[in-house]
Amino acid sequence: MMYLDVERLNAIDSHSFRAQTPYPWINPSGLVTEAGYQRLRETLPDVTLFTSHFGGARVDGKQNHDRFSLPYRDDLTVADPWKDFVAELHGKPYQEFLRRLIGTRSFELSFVWHYTPQGCAVSPHCDSKRKLGSHIFYFNTVHDWDPAWGGETLILDASQRFNSQAAPGFADFARITAAEALGNYSLLFARTAHSWHGVRELTCPQGHLRKVFIVVVNRYTPLDRVRRFFGEPPRGYE
Repeated sequence: MMYLDVERLNAIDSHSFRAQTPYPWINPSGLVTEAGYQRLRETLPDVTLFTSHFGGARVDGKQNHDRFSLPYRDDLTVADPWKDFVAELHGKPYQEFLRRLIGTRSFELSFVWHYTPQGCAVSPHCDSKRKLGSHIFYFNTVHDWDPAWGGETLILDASQRFNSQAAPGFADFARITAAEALGNYSLLFARTAHSWHGVRELTCPQGHLRKVFIVVVNRYTPLDRVRRFFGEPPRGYE
């Protein structure tokens, strides 16, 4: 089974992506084949495999992003469809897709699942400078999620008023665009000094989880090459 729809990947225009405001982003549907998407949904890892990240303090002093998290590793005990999907993400069509849109040939990928319960949010933030971008695949559908509960990633236009280390609230942004996050959608955005984004507090009933799988596009530096030489894994999601 093929998971990525290569024709859809190739059809995305890199110039339109980079010209997008307030920073480069795109929210396409169907980058995963319908059959592949259903198979991945059916075999999502169980939350019992995840690590809880609740109530901790962030290094930068910002609000903690509470959630269950599971970084992907090659030796992780997950279903074969996910291993096959990750293999495709390492393959030439997807790698060339990222090179066209992100605009660099040198990068390293890491992967992570995030499951988020009722009452949690992702406060407005810019990602760390070591990241070139993120590609978020959404895995909730109308069968397990009501759009009224939230869960959309919000593209926040700061009009370059804030330093990337600031800690504004959602009310501080004049323009907010919600990405489609229900069904076979994904969101790819490039990290810039003003790539603010977040997720409002979830209002889902207890027992429901917002489920995403994130491809993190990391810079690949000489230091990273040294770390790989000594057997250290790629830096995970932070």
